[in-house]
Amino acid sequence: MKLEIKVIEEKDNPLLNRREISFRIIHDESTPSRKSVVERLAATMNSKVGLVYVDGLKTEFGKRETLGYAKIYETEERAAQVERAHIIERNTFTKPEESGSEAS
Repeated sequence: MKLEIKVIEEKDNPLLNRREISFRIIHDESTPSRKSVVERLAATMNSKVGLVYVDGLKTEFGKRETLGYAKIYETEERAAQVERAHIIERNTFTKPEESGSEAS
């Protein structure tokens, strides 16, 4: 699957210790998963997967391109302080272990 990311705009935000990125993804098939976008952005922007938070992805009907907005933090602690809880949950790709006993 082809997945090409082009950075449209990159801004430094020293107050929040992060970089803010607007980007365009050109893809062959369906809209790429958030996980694949985070992994590719981390590789492209010289960062780690745990520091990249994709805020939004928007694909127009019938097009093979997606516009997105992401934030790359300097530390995980700063990301936890600043980022909203639902965005952190969306960008966390490890599943917590389920408890052994469930209520019947």
